[in-house]
Amino acid sequence: MSGFDAKTFLDKQIVATREALGKEKALIAVSGGVDSTVSAAITHRAIGGNLSCVFIDDNFMRLGEPERVEQLLSSPPLGLPVKVLDERDRFMAALKGLKDAEEKRKAFRDTFYKALSDAAKREKCMHLVQGTIRADIEETAAGVKTQHNILEQIGINPVEKYGFRVVEPLVALYKWQVREVARIIGMPEELSERQPFPGPGLSVRVVGEITPEKLDEEKKATVIAEEYLAPLKPSQFFAAIFGSAPTRRDEVISAEVSEDLGISPVEADVLSEKATGVVDGKRTYGDVVLLDLAGAKPAHGKLQRAREMLQGDHPDVTRVLVKLGAREGRGYRVTLRAIKTRDFLTAEVVSVPWRTLEEASEKILEKCPRVSAVYYDVTPKPPATVEFE
Repeated sequence: MSGFDAKTFLDKQIVATREALGKEKALIAVSGGVDSTVSAAITHRAIGGNLSCVFIDDNFMRLGEPERVEQLLSSPPLGLPVKVLDERDRFMAALKGLKDAEEKRKAFRDTFYKALSDAAKREKCMHLVQGTIRADIEETAAGVKTQHNILEQIGINPVEKYGFRVVEPLVALYKWQVREVARIIGMPEELSERQPFPGPGLSVRVVGEITPEKLDEEKKATVIAEEYLAPLKPSQFFAAIFGSAPTRRDEVISAEVSEDLGISPVEADVLSEKATGVVDGKRTYGDVVLLDLAGAKPAHGKLQRAREMLQGDHPDVTRVLVKLGAREGRGYRVTLRAIKTRDFLTAEVVSVPWRTLEEASEKILEKCPRVSAVYYDVTPKPPATVEFE
């Protein structure tokens, strides 16, 4: 959207939020992400001490994140009153045994709002402020995925179910516009330019069933992924982890990719776990293909053309991952992902240098003993989504 005036939006939204809340108290869950932080800053300017900020430690945060976010948000220039709530056991219990991505998102959402409902009652708040943005609404309406922060838009009455009314200061904005507002507010760059982190956190990057061991390996791999990918300044970058179940060899795809790339042999295996994709604007769950190029390092453009042909011939494939490194034995599989985008409704894959990917892979295999192979996701959005679930 051209002609967006962040200062005008900020001034108007402070007034609108003050009018919406009046003299009543409000609660907001802050994550350290730019959406919730800007919403909290707007609301704090609107109602001051009547705002309570909580950081819910759901066990799906990156290592050291709760402490870091509390320090950043409570310090100048924001000075937000932040409390950290330890809800780790509650969330792990709620998601235990769930494998389907949508079931996990819905269980997370219900647990998230129940935890907030309890906090709201303790703080005597009748209003919940959320950092919902326009892309959240559009993807949920289109059926791409159920965003954890969408309630009224899908027919859930938050007053009846959880006991509070929802206020959404940023619901008309896309991510790039939210960042402009953050800069006007004067937020530190670490917050205003912070890469998006999904509301359900690492639970959507632990593909399939979540176990403490699998989650622990994902947290360690995430640190390494950010170390190697952050200098390239992608719009979003992360590691995701799959299970250790045996794969299925697809000889047809192997032969097709080998011919397209001029590489022989190419091995193509299909994971037992599915990943989310987008077909004709709708969510789908499809196969994840693992390509072993026998050490070849084709140009990323050539690899993209082969990937496009593969998915054109096999529309049931939502993800194509290329092997970077492996060790003997059976274990979890980690994939790196780096994309560039403006609005997160579409995204391109970043052409990360092969050497950078290989070094990241080597370190993950060194630091994550239960991981047996590392890959790079070469699938844009569409046909993939940014996250795997």
